[in-house]
This record gives sequence, structure tokens and C-alpha cells, in this order.
Amino acid sequence: MTTRILALSGSLRKASYNTALLRAAVELAPAGLTLELRTLHGIPVYDGDLEAQGLPEAVKVLGDAIQAADALLICTPEYNHSIPGVLKNGLDWVSRPSGSGARIFGGKPTAVIGATPGGGGTMRSQDALLHVLRAFGSKVWFGPWMTVSHADKLMDANGNLADEKTREQLRAYLTGFAQFIAKG
Repeated sequence: MTTRILALSGSLRKASYNTALLRAAVELAPAGLTLELRTLHGIPVYDGDLEAQGLPEAVKVLGDAIQAADALLICTPEYNHSIPGVLKNGLDWVSRPSGSGARIFGGKPTAVIGATPGGGGTMRSQDALLHVLRAFGSKVWFGPWMTVSHADKLMDANGNLADEKTREQLRAYLTGFAQFIAKG
């Protein structure tokens, strides 16, 4: 049996280190795990007036994909000691209409990782994201931190994770998350 994980990047940037980290996770996933990489492209800025006209198609597609997945892996940058607005906006949209957050995320095994060109990692951003996940009732895995500092120095010219130590750390992280998911 294969466990399906939706891997959501919290960055829109074409050369995002977080999207690159998730591409590496797709490649390094242990046997029995399949990761599907998603971004927040196409999600509009939340507006209650727009919601009153119906959920945008991009929001429905993302919400359905999260709900259908066995687990969720979110990779977030850190902006001003917190999660980027685009990630919070996307999660806010998916939680609409009221009560959808618990329906879509409730009890879903969820892990958080992040990458940054800075030296501080993404610990504050990951911590801030936990407040949102708690509101949804997500089943968060509190395994080892997976923070990638100086990501710009760990990627090759094609935007691939080239640092073997970080690749091994990511492989071990995914194995631990897989064990958490399997325990139910």
C-alpha cells in the first residue's frame, strides 16, 4: 500500500528553495510513500465578497487534493519571523466556508519543514504555522526540526538539492514522518 502525501510549497517564487526542497523530498521518499508537489499559484487574495460568489476553482482543487491525501507536508519560508502571507492566505481560503478547515485538515497527519538563504532556519515560521494547524485540528508530527539554513549554498545551478548531508537529513525526516503516519 502506498501512502500519498500532498507536499505544499509556501512560496510562489520560480526558483524557490522551499519548492526545491520538496522536489528533493519527492525524489528521496522512502518506499511506500508518494509525494505530490503543489504550489499556491492561482489562489486569489482572500475576499469575503469573492467567496460569496463561490469558491474559486483553484481553491476547490487544492482543498480536494489535501482532503484526498493521506498526509500533508508543508514547506514554508520565513518572512519577518512568521509564515508568508501567500501561505496563510491559501490556508485561509481552503478553510472556507466556515468549518472546512476541520473537515479537510482535521486529524490529517501533517509535518512542517522549511528552507531559507539566511542563517536562522525557518524555526519561527514553522512554529507560527503550528497555530494555524492547531485551529484546523491537524495531527502534527513533532519529529526533529527540518530547517535548511543557507539553502542558496546547498542547491546546484539547476535548483536541485546538492548537499549530501542535507539530503540524508531529509531522507531520515521522511522516514520518521512515514512511521508517524503508519501508527495512525
